[in-house]
Amino acid sequence: MSTSDCGGKSARLSVIMKILKGAVAVVTGAGSGIGRALALKLASQGAQLALADVNSAALEETRGLLGSAEVRTYVVDVSNASAVEGFAAQVKQDFGRTSVLINNAGVALYGAFAELTLEEFDWLFRINFWGVIHGCKFFLPLLKAEPDAHLVNISSVFGLIGPAGQTAYAASKFAVRGFTQSLSRELADTNISVSCVHPGGVRTRIAENARAGAATQAQEQVQARERFDQVARTSPERAAEVIVSGILRNKARILIGADAYQIDFVQRLMPVRAPALLAKLMELKAPKEKPAIAAAARK
Repeated sequence: MSTSDCGGKSARLSVIMKILKGAVAVVTGAGSGIGRALALKLASQGAQLALADVNSAALEETRGLLGSAEVRTYVVDVSNASAVEGFAAQVKQDFGRTSVLINNAGVALYGAFAELTLEEFDWLFRINFWGVIHGCKFFLPLLKAEPDAHLVNISSVFGLIGPAGQTAYAASKFAVRGFTQSLSRELADTNISVSCVHPGGVRTRIAENARAGAATQAQEQVQARERFDQVARTSPERAAEVIVSGILRNKARILIGADAYQIDFVQRLMPVRAPALLAKLMELKAPKEKPAIAAAARK
């Protein structure tokens, strides 16, 4: 490694410590997957952590991995506005401020549109989309009080394309993308930087923990999980590294994984044909005799 390379690395490390050391970072969905990896990555850079998840046992597992880091945990259902409002108030009481907010919590739902009930559709939207809205609504006052703050909303590659079998999931992630773009324009002249994250296939338990639509068949659920295993090649740790790097570089759009870059490129090149082409490419298209169930592949 050359001297200039070493100097560049040192400069980058000093920037990380300057920005994240002492920062108060709020992460939802911190009990597993990308959320847990983000907690570990942020702690390694000296951030204080306010971690939320609906699963108290998983949340405590994350806490146990953080050693001496300054961390508090909160059991929160992000689909509940009052719960998130109380969460923000408690973080203010415990830390006095919030410098980074990462709206990461999310769920998956198997089933083609015809196989899903309205209640199932609503359940997913309350978490994947309204959870983001609630987080932004109640933490923005804290972020605005900081000299320099950052807001991160997690979308998906299914917020770039909408494959068959993902009507609920893709709709929620497109909604996160559109909301984040509009909000970023409204905050353009403020102290708050905004990032929208589009992970490709990340090896988390989202597919394993996904709900299945009431009308779906057991075999379709098995096929969906198998497809997810085929395309989920990025580790949560790598995803967290990319997100934190994007925060430090003030990137408005953060893509995670070679598959995400591929999808983004093809979607830009052929916006009309991209969904069908990419479904075949990623082996997410179900056999014709078994319509559409594909794994919700991102978080």
